[in-house]
Amino acid sequence: MSKKQILLINDMAGYGKVATAAMLPILSYFGHPTYNLPTALVSNTLDYGQFNILDTTAYIKGVFPVWKALGFHFDAIATGFIVSEEQALLISNYCQLQAMQGTTIYVDPIMGDEGKLYNGISPATIDHMRKLIAVAHLCYPNYTEACYLTNHPYDAGGVDLKTAYELVDKLCEMGSKSAVITSIKVNETPAVVGYDAAHDEHFMLSYEEVPVHFPGTGDIFSAILISHLLNDMPLKLATAKAMSGVYRLIEANKNNEDKKRGIPLEQYLSIL
Repeated sequence: MSKKQILLINDMAGYGKVATAAMLPILSYFGHPTYNLPTALVSNTLDYGQFNILDTTAYIKGVFPVWKALGFHFDAIATGFIVSEEQALLISNYCQLQAMQGTTIYVDPIMGDEGKLYNGISPATIDHMRKLIAVAHLCYPNYTEACYLTNHPYDAGGVDLKTAYELVDKLCEMGSKSAVITSIKVNETPAVVGYDAAHDEHFMLSYEEVPVHFPGTGDIFSAILISHLLNDMPLKLATAKAMSGVYRLIEANKNNEDKKRGIPLEQYLSIL
């Protein structure tokens, strides 16, 4: 059976393994023909504190008509960092059209963390993310993003399991067929919670935190998750494999001197 083709709509870092630079090697390793549409060109990971970003909205405007004329079609699209309201509208409209033609849409609504929005993310951008989620087959925000998307108050101490499942259900009520929330404390335990529409199943998977920080781990999680889903693995098992993969990659690299560049994935793909 031929592998499914996937388009990544995410930023591209020149120095460091984050976003497209982190996802593309993993999806390719799993055998999926992988294409990319950069939402921004970034000089290096933002963890260095100094960086340069080129907004590619004008480029994207020219790409979609060409792809339409050439009849390009993708089995799946995975969206990530979106730099502006205008870009969010462009991408959400494109994904809506593709979804109507049978494309599976995966949405990582990258907007914030630790209870706060990233710089440049506006209420209008949140609304456009909601439009993307409305056509998503799966969305996977972190706890902060889930709170903003659903207008739920953020609690740094976390939530109980009932509230966690209610948050997941609210994302599905917005249109996403299935949903996963990452980096959420449930009864004071770090966890990932989700709902799998195909099996009508809620689930919670706890994990042990490794006390080091690497940029790009969310993108690694996303790529492993999608790789297994494209191979028709159930969502709960795919999520567990993504969590395990991220944990093992962090463990293998926790003593790296320069963690700001992310995890050097190509050396460790066999771990997955």
